[in-house]
Amino acid sequence: PAGHSNDASETYSGTVHRAEFRPRFDALVGGDPLLRVDDLVAGYGPRTILRGIDLRVRAGQMACLVGPCGAGKSTILHSIFGLTDVRSGRIEVGGRNVTRFGPGAKLREAGIAYVLQDSSVFPDMTVERNLWLSGRLIGQYDDSQQAAERIFDRYPILARHRDEPAGVLSPCERRLLELSRAFVMRPRLLLVDEPLMGLESDFVEPIFEMLSDLREDERLAIVMVEQNARWALSLADIGCLIVGGEVARVGTSSALVADPLMGRLFLRD
Repeated sequence: PAGHSNDASETYSGTVHRAEFRPRFDALVGGDPLLRVDDLVAGYGPRTILRGIDLRVRAGQMACLVGPCGAGKSTILHSIFGLTDVRSGRIEVGGRNVTRFGPGAKLREAGIAYVLQDSSVFPDMTVERNLWLSGRLIGQYDDSQQAAERIFDRYPILARHRDEPAGVLSPCERRLLELSRAFVMRPRLLLVDEPLMGLESDFVEPIFEMLSDLREDERLAIVMVEQNARWALSLADIGCLIVGGEVARVGTSSALVADPLMGRLFLRD
């Protein structure tokens, strides 16, 4: 996992003026973004965590949020999905203002799906029925059955458990099942929080492959949070360092990996 410094907030404070980030994002996106976040201020109850976040990502592109624990990375995902109190700012998906949509509307009307940190499978349901349930959430039960068959054809690791309770799956298989719901629900934007949490290094490759399939074959826009910054940046198109609820660095993933301060603070082996 990536190492972190307690001095990260101080080290990155004021290194780049916020006004510079939007043109950087626009250049990295290279066209109309599917997701546009402008000057987002959000938190939980009276506590404000995000302080003016900007973010852009287009269809078929992945943005990775990295940074120290407690920086607000997961809160960005929560805010996009409607799980925080948004004080100000704007969230658009496909040019539509979805800032005040709740999670249900975010999924059904805006096409945003969210893979949480914690396992969200139904352990007593079969693997197949877990996938079918995803179709019911968006009112497309028949389509979900066809999508499940495509998943089983594509991923034998899940097919061999299709009639077994999801509770028997290994941690890696459970995470693959969670990601497979994105194939069934066919969102436009996928939010992924810590896909490698609790997994051994031997199980990284299947997760990597499925995320790549979702981005490249399904043309999803993906925003991912991952503590293993080196791995995450190797997969992403855009890297975004979050420190203290603000954006501290934006660039190509290769540029962030090559940044000496970034490497010293967040990319230790």
